[in-house]
Amino acid sequence: MTGTITRLPDLGWMLRPLIELPGVRHAVVVSEDGLRLGQASAERLTGPVPALGVAEAEAFSAACAAMTMTGRSTTALLFGRQAGVRQLMVESEHGFVLFTHAGVGAHLGVATDTEADVGLVARRMQHLVAQIGAHLSSGPRDAVTDLA
Repeated sequence: MTGTITRLPDLGWMLRPLIELPGVRHAVVVSEDGLRLGQASAERLTGPVPALGVAEAEAFSAACAAMTMTGRSTTALLFGRQAGVRQLMVESEHGFVLFTHAGVGAHLGVATDTEADVGLVARRMQHLVAQIGAHLSSGPRDAVTDLA
């Protein structure tokens, strides 16, 4: 079996406007099926995750995809199969995590502390998606075929 593995570009540079907001800790761009496309962390963070390493960013990306699928099934149940998920938010005693649709096959996830203005963060996420949504889109990957 042969196939081509293409390295996806790191889209973390696009996240700078988000991680510069007060209270924003981390951000990821993720494909619909949970692959990390980019990551960024605010500077000079302290706490259990001061910066997203590859492992943490991949776990955050997988969680983003899982939450989006859960939201999609919930909205389908309550509003019909055609209802889409625009944004989800999870609140904990340590902060908020927001997930939003970011183009065809892509999502954006942002983690904040408790002091963040969540409304401002959500608006900036939507603004970022509107500005660079084409770059955030992730088309379906080609299937690997057996050439033997």
